[in-house]
Amino acid sequence: MADLSAATQSPSVSSSSSGAEPSAPGGAGSPGACPALGAKSCGSCAVHDLIFWRDVKKTGLVFCTTLIVLLSLAAFSVISVVSYLILALLSVTISFRVYKSVVQAVQKSEEGHPFKAYLDVDITLSSEAFHNYVNAAMVHINRALKLIIRLFLVEDLVDSLKLAVFMWLMTYVGAVFNGITLLILAELLIFSVPIVYEKYKTQIDHYVGIARDQTKSIVEKIQAKLPGIAKKKAE
Repeated sequence: MADLSAATQSPSVSSSSSGAEPSAPGGAGSPGACPALGAKSCGSCAVHDLIFWRDVKKTGLVFCTTLIVLLSLAAFSVISVVSYLILALLSVTISFRVYKSVVQAVQKSEEGHPFKAYLDVDITLSSEAFHNYVNAAMVHINRALKLIIRLFLVEDLVDSLKLAVFMWLMTYVGAVFNGITLLILAELLIFSVPIVYEKYKTQIDHYVGIARDQTKSIVEKIQAKLPGIAKKKAE
């Protein structure tokens, strides 16, 4: 009888053990998971997908909209561009509101306000969320203040000289381009460089490594010749 009971129990045990295995596909490595960006949030994942053109329609819409706004700012004043954008948005919403009201009056329907679903959305910012945003911003502000003090009070002479050379080069850039032009160029680079780098990553990394090694050797030579600067020990 003991052998018979053991024989009847063994299929259930094997079936339960085999039934536990198929749960693997639903894990963290599923295709629909957020891209591997370490501990970054979903907002960072959305930005990553945007600049890498994962969704061509969405990226194209954002790219064209921001480019048109920047080109408008290059030709008109900020007040004019903002006013025209608000007028365009109001024209669309008011026209749609009047159209739906006329349709409801003709059809004698009571669908209500066409934007009711959006009007009922709770967009209030809680005090806890506000404090979280402020705390996150304060971390970056304090870090920037420490960096500014360190550069302007010459804690490291080489770093301060780098800043001086960079600012000197920026004077020539400012003589050729204005702020809006630089923003337009920045947007073009943001939406083009990542996808190009992703396609030609091996070749770009090779040449960047060569340039980094040459720059490092030049900086080490400068540090060796400047008085009062101790060489940094390699970690």
